[in-house]
Amino acid sequence: MTLRDVSAFAEPAPSRARLGWPVWVVPGLLTLGITLVGIGHAQLWRDELATWSAATRPLPDLLRLTRVIDAATGPYYALMHGWTALVGTSPTALRLPSALAMAAAAALTARLGARLVGDRAGLLAGLLFAVLPATSRYGQEARPYALATLLAVLATLLLVDALRRPTWRRWAGYALAVAALALVHLIALTLLAAHAVVVLLAAARGPATVVDPPDRSRPERLDAPWPSRTHPQRSTHPRDRARVERHGSHSAPETPTAFHPPSIPTGSGTPPVSPHPAHGTEAPGEPGAKPWDGAGAARDARGAPVSGRRVLARWLLALVPAVVLVTPLALVARGQRGRQLDWVDPARLSDLAALPGGLAQSGVVGGFLLALAALGAVRLGRRALLPATAVLLPVLLLLAAGTVVPLWVTRYLVFTVPFACLLAGAALAGTTPNGATPPGTTPTRATPAAATPTGATPAGTSPTRASPARAAVNGTKPTGTAPAGAGLGAALALVALAGLLGLPDQAALRRTHEWPRGAPVDYAGAARVIAAGERPGDAIVYSPRDSWLFPDLGMAYHLGSRLPRDVLVVRDQRQGADLWATECDAPARCLAGVDRVWLVVTGRRADPLAAVPGAKGAALRDGFTVRQVWPRPGLTVALLAR
Repeated sequence: MTLRDVSAFAEPAPSRARLGWPVWVVPGLLTLGITLVGIGHAQLWRDELATWSAATRPLPDLLRLTRVIDAATGPYYALMHGWTALVGTSPTALRLPSALAMAAAAALTARLGARLVGDRAGLLAGLLFAVLPATSRYGQEARPYALATLLAVLATLLLVDALRRPTWRRWAGYALAVAALALVHLIALTLLAAHAVVVLLAAARGPATVVDPPDRSRPERLDAPWPSRTHPQRSTHPRDRARVERHGSHSAPETPTAFHPPSIPTGSGTPPVSPHPAHGTEAPGEPGAKPWDGAGAARDARGAPVSGRRVLARWLLALVPAVVLVTPLALVARGQRGRQLDWVDPARLSDLAALPGGLAQSGVVGGFLLALAALGAVRLGRRALLPATAVLLPVLLLLAAGTVVPLWVTRYLVFTVPFACLLAGAALAGTTPNGATPPGTTPTRATPAAATPTGATPAGTSPTRASPARAAVNGTKPTGTAPAGAGLGAALALVALAGLLGLPDQAALRRTHEWPRGAPVDYAGAARVIAAGERPGDAIVYSPRDSWLFPDLGMAYHLGSRLPRDVLVVRDQRQGADLWATECDAPARCLAGVDRVWLVVTGRRADPLAAVPGAKGAALRDGFTVRQVWPRPGLTVALLAR
């Protein structure tokens, strides 16, 4: 056995090699598999019906719609317009882009966790995200929240890369991701507050203070202290001082191991064992890269230091495309706010209590995730800054804005869930960090076998504790180290527990997407009633016509060409560039010559005619009698005849 072989035993290999596959593969595939299960079972709910109505219009009509309502969702509608032209408008087809986006979001969550904390934490974060009911809920919905979640994680990952190696290509990728995020979901731009905090701190103190990657050449230290700033390249903390190598003799000189070349044996035959890379060595995970100097400053592709002002300037420049795109969109959306969000109540501080359960789509799972995220933030210390602010700042900003204007809607914050999972993944990985010793044991220091004569005890080490290198050579297990996979197994068990706790909600959301789930709206059931009894010449009437439940869109989606004539309409949704049709002012005149009317009323009504207000109700009661009533969840269908 060579000295290089012994050194390999003394210092753990990167965790990616131990896992045996890219860390993002399993979370991405697992999320896709879970999300595709029953993706077409729940019928389209009201918001998805709005997506179907908008996406199936010609582009000029879609543009006119966004000038009246849903301007903020217009880019998503345009994307779905092209998608539905290719794959159709079945529930599965409409929801498939969201499922793919959530799978990609899980994969990128795992990769971001690996970049910031370590492969094990990234893997666990991605797996936890995969089993959340919220991931399936919004991965099975034809709305922009899954795509916004993907872009939020992607933009954050690109920001981390750009801060470590601030090249123009990396900043351009970040700029594109932020611009796409702005187009898909305006509220998700609150994530930029967290990015601003990280960029400002990185510019002031160096990127290593906020996005310092885990050192893959040694066990992860989740409780590493902040470096001392008394000297730009020196820390006064005992842990950060160069370790002293003893040469097996009391009279031998002591040499700080960090001064040895990275992979060249010293003159005494002792291989280097320092876990700290020498100045100018490659950064972990980036062959040939030199992104940090001794003070933690970023370096560009040529290895030259990049000043904090330049980093800040490049970040601000990267925001310009998003500002240019979002400003006109935000101005139009602001004018539509009174009509768009008239159903939203002002935010209250008490709304925060229901937020974890609402975001996770399960009260018990939301509480479990919150507890793990808090524990992970404590364990990570300064490395928790990016994911913690990515969760807290959007929530606080939306809450503050929601007290003034009606904006507080829980699902608008779904893009923060991956960052909570990242913190939780760090907590789960902390049960036994990669290569770290379990709680209650004393960590051992790797001692090169070549530096210690056979049978001798190195100076400064305990004779009762074997070094990992010697234990590896002798074929024994090092004392005080955890079995391989022991900590990972316990963490995976907790992830499985979260999945089991969410099973009832997973099953419920595949029955209906309405919230609360005890109040579904059965558009398909009402459509089947009409299809079974329809005759030529029948008409259909809805009440109320301006409801957010969209009973007319529900019947149009499920009945298609078999939909009876909408007798009261003078301008439909497409003609009026709206989500609601316009009815005639004289209902009695419009109903003349009609012998049978199918009346669709929202809610369960024992007397559907009595539930129709105004002139429309008077005309129906004067000219028709109720022949039969079919109550359905959330709707009532009645057949009227003269």
